Amino acid sequence: MDRKKATDEERARAYAPTKKPDVINKQKLDVRYHVEDYDVSDRPRRFLEAFAVILRHSNYRFALEHFIRMSAKCARCAVQCQVYQASGDFRDIPCYRSELLLKIYRQHFTVGGMLKGRLLGKGFLTDEMIEEMADSFWNCTACRRCTMECPAGIDHALLTHLGRYILSEIGIAPRALVVSVREQLEGKSGNTSAIPIPALLDTLEFLEDDMREAKGVEIKFPIDVEGCDFVFFPAVSDFLMEADTLMGIAAVFAATGDSWTTGTGYFDGINYGLFYSDRMLERIVKKLHAEAERLKGKNILIGECGHASRSAKYFVPTYCGGKDALPVINIMEYTYRILNKGRLKLDQNIITETVAYHDPCNIARQGWIIDQPREILKSFCKNYVEMEPHGENNICCGGGGGTVSIDEIRPYRTTVAGKVKAEQIRASGCKYLVAPCANCKKQLRELVEDQKIDCEVVGLHDLIYKAIIFDKK
Repeated sequence: MDRKKATDEERARAYAPTKKPDVINKQKLDVRYHVEDYDVSDRPRRFLEAFAVILRHSNYRFALEHFIRMSAKCARCAVQCQVYQASGDFRDIPCYRSELLLKIYRQHFTVGGMLKGRLLGKGFLTDEMIEEMADSFWNCTACRRCTMECPAGIDHALLTHLGRYILSEIGIAPRALVVSVREQLEGKSGNTSAIPIPALLDTLEFLEDDMREAKGVEIKFPIDVEGCDFVFFPAVSDFLMEADTLMGIAAVFAATGDSWTTGTGYFDGINYGLFYSDRMLERIVKKLHAEAERLKGKNILIGECGHASRSAKYFVPTYCGGKDALPVINIMEYTYRILNKGRLKLDQNIITETVAYHDPCNIARQGWIIDQPREILKSFCKNYVEMEPHGENNICCGGGGGTVSIDEIRPYRTTVAGKVKAEQIRASGCKYLVAPCANCKKQLRELVEDQKIDCEVVGLHDLIYKAIIFDKK
């Protein structure tokens, strides 16, 4: 009996949930998700109604019908998930998270599931299940690394996004994202950082003065110029926090002489709809495209921002005319192109410190932008080092999927979600960590500060600004 009892206890310990770090337990008490001011009762019914409407007016059902026929429980994705690697909690395994939504679909939206539920009288959606989904879906950074390991091809990040979308339709979403999008679409400023146009113009004028003094060259930020080759949309937070990135981009255009402009009708590349709501995603994409058309631009140019680039690149054609929509390119693609043509000169003796490059998930996971920024850096940085893994298999910064915008969960982001990334940065020994993404920059700066890593997080064009050479002619 004693031996059997000991065996049972060992088995129980082996399968017991791992205790999450204290920061997560505290977060559950301190962080609540945004709930709109309408009635919050009967959430299971409203969740299912929202789910049904989304299925009716989208093509998610095709993906769900495929996924429920696959095994979503093998847990091979666990080896790729940095959140699970840091927390050790089986509830952070991507396929466990996906199953939270898939079992609701099976139970309530398939014939077999509905018949089984009525016969057995169990398995129905509850408030507790909704709470678990809200916590679980927003613990995920939506980096999509798990999809590279799934033998069944299940897109766990897509299911996380769909779960967030349904929850947002019944009023459950991070307050930071909801408030920012509301200001962007309905507020007086029309952008997520609530920057009024006079403040924008003052900021750009100040940067022009600063560049004139620092470089001895007249460098301008063109405003509302029609017919330019490029209409520029950075993450609007760059106007407040990333002066060197903006000055580097302006300096590149000053060196090449190509035409570009920023519009005062709309100047925000951020699209938080990509993180939690397809309805918001569509409205923001259309607003961006309309501004580019108003200015009669030939291309939409997105600044150093991963999610802004991805949302424009893949959804402008979807929502704005397909092949007739304006082309979308990222600023690094432009800079790489002109560098290869010999139209950009960079001093190879300016940046002597060790430099590493971080791949933003939104532009690297699909293999879109990987080599271009590396080739640029290697052309003028003597001590470039590579972090492993990188490229399509990169480690997320820990603040992806919109979580970086939720300041209340910073301890979670820098001690759990970003733990593996911190180890990777420290191992590289870099002094400059190049992160060409507004969200990644914010997360990584908080990460190196909280983890006490001796390096500076910068944008690609920050270093270009330091090294650029202007042709005096």
